[in-house]
Parts: sequence; C-alpha cells; structure tokens
Amino acid sequence: MTGYGKAERVFRNKKIVVEVRSLNSKQLDFNLRLPAIYRELEMEIRTKVAKELERGKVDMSISMEETDESQAIPINDSVFMAYYRQLSDIASRNSINFNPAEAVPAILRLPEVIRAQKEEIAPEELDAVLQACAEALNALIQFRKQEGAILEKDLLGRVNLILEYLQRIEPFENQRIQDVRKRISDSLKQIDADIKVDDNRFEQEVIYYLEKLDITEEKVRLRQHCNYFTETVNQPESVGRKLGFIAQEMGREINTMGSKANNAEIQKIVVMMKDELEKIKEQSLNIL
Repeated sequence: MTGYGKAERVFRNKKIVVEVRSLNSKQLDFNLRLPAIYRELEMEIRTKVAKELERGKVDMSISMEETDESQAIPINDSVFMAYYRQLSDIASRNSINFNPAEAVPAILRLPEVIRAQKEEIAPEELDAVLQACAEALNALIQFRKQEGAILEKDLLGRVNLILEYLQRIEPFENQRIQDVRKRISDSLKQIDADIKVDDNRFEQEVIYYLEKLDITEEKVRLRQHCNYFTETVNQPESVGRKLGFIAQEMGREINTMGSKANNAEIQKIVVMMKDELEKIKEQSLNIL
C-alpha cells in the first residue's frame, strides 16, 4: 500500500502542484492539505481518493504559486490620508516628533487601509486542480502496482518454500515410529528385564500413542492453505485481508505439527516454516 505520486498543472499565471503519499493502514486514513481558495473541492477529492485507494494512510498536499508578479494590493487612499492627518495633528498638539517614514508602516497595519479583494476562481482552474489530483493518484497507483509485483513474487516464493519444508518432514516420520517403539520398549526393560511383553498388546499401545502424534491431517490442511494462498494472490480484487486470514490458518497447522513432532529434526523444519510464515504475514500487511 506504500506509494508516491506527483503531478503539476499550469493555469494562466498559476502553477498547481499535487503530491500524494500512502503508507500501510487497515483502513483509509486520509489527510488533505490545500489552499483555502480550493476548499470547495475538498469533498470531491476525498470521494475520489476513497474510491481509488480504498486503504492506507494517505497524505495529499495541494499547493499553488503564481508564476509571474502579482498585481499590487490596492490601498484605500482616503482612509490612509485620514489616519495620516489624525496622527500628524495629535503629534503637533502634543509636541511629539512626527516622522512620516515611521508613520507609513504603522498606518498600513490599521483597519480598512488595505482593500480586501475576494479572488474569483474560474471553473477551468478548479478543473485543473482536479486533473492534477487524478494524475497524482494514477502515479501512486502505478507505484503500488510495481511494488505489488515484487511482493507477489516474494510471497509465492516463501509459500513454495513452506511446501518444500513440508516434503522434508516425511522421511523423519517413519524414523519417528521406530524411535517411539524403541523408547517404549526400553522403558519396559528398565522396569524389569524379565517382563514378557505381549507383542500384539505392545503394537496396540504403540499405534495408540502414534495416533496422538499423527500429523497427516495437519500436513494435508497446510498444503491446502498454501494452494489457496497462491490462488488468492492471483485474484484481481483486493485480497490483503484475506491473505492475512489464510496466513493465520497456515500458522495454526504449523504450530500443531510442532507440538506433535516429538522429533528433533521435524522441530527444526517447523521452526524454519514459522520463520517463512512470519515474513509472509509482514508482507501481507503491505497488500491492498
């Protein structure tokens, strides 16, 4: 969801610059900064951003600068002279040294001396602002797509790595059966070497014990979750949240395999799978 876009438009003597940045966020958190003269466009811009970006912490700034010298701000001559005469008369009556050079800046700050002009914004200028916003958003979306292609390759690579680790577990499962049988047998001999063990009963106990440690279902479900994750990545709509949920289910199966492993080599493989899954979860937060 991270990205950056910038666009510029020139309208008459004004240069309009729009910059937009986005970071990861579960919801759309949009912050807009724009000149007061364009305030009437705020709702339209917000609607456009919500439609195009959907999620993310988004900051958009719109600035405007005039490309040539601005017209001088008009001074109200009659008001200025009225203030000037009053100050001169007061200074004369009270024997105060009146310095015109010092008086002028003070008079210019007095009320009504500067004529306030309400700037009229042409519809074409507002259209130029909206067009610049659209261009900046499009640039950000293209940035996101480029980042998304990189993320997709990384995620699918890590999912395939988990499936490879899953394949590595199988050879150790047969060895685990032999280890369990030997451990139970050794435990019986330690109690009394002369104990006669009923082979059928012994096998039943081993099978019962192994059923509790069986991870076949977990392996099947993990493989299904990995395949579903791959299918979901390739869907055209927004899948960030769904991928997060699938990753949670993958983690559940991996944790269960770890608790049932009862084998040092399987535990090592489970740790490597967890490491890849954590990276998948982190990257999933970047997906829209």
